[in-house]
Amino acid sequence: MLIQILTHTPLYVWAILAFLVYRGMAAMRDRDVEIRKLVIIPAVMLVLSLQDMSTKFGLGGWALAAWTMAAAGVALAAGLAGSDRIAASAVPGHVRVRGSRLPLVMMMAVFVTKYVASVTVAVAPHLRQDTLFACIVCGLFGVFNGWFIGRLAGDLAAVRMLPAGAAIA
Repeated sequence: MLIQILTHTPLYVWAILAFLVYRGMAAMRDRDVEIRKLVIIPAVMLVLSLQDMSTKFGLGGWALAAWTMAAAGVALAAGLAGSDRIAASAVPGHVRVRGSRLPLVMMMAVFVTKYVASVTVAVAPHLRQDTLFACIVCGLFGVFNGWFIGRLAGDLAAVRMLPAGAAIA
């Protein structure tokens, strides 16, 4: 059955996985990044999650409530934790971002959740109407998206705290 699942997975899914692994590996090393590019991965993860929620459960009701509560709670916690990964860069218009394995882990968590949920509803379509299943999947997406959003908020707050002109030279 596992071979059947893997062989029936569309090629674009593997392309998305390759992109996420590439971006996650890049996030593991210190690098100079344009401030506006800090938004890319949180936005991609948000789109992937909301698209999956929309096609499987619709963007309303308990599914959206579970996502919203989880995302808000984790975003608040991650945002309040602040960011010690942002520093001034010698490159004009950039910031220095300290590398971490956590973005790769979180991107893989979104991908695996999306993949497992897709396989599950393909095998058991009645789960699309199961409120508990929808809340679990959407709640997980909310946790992951909340982390990305909260981390972005912390990063942007850290950018504002840099000495005048350090990040926007």
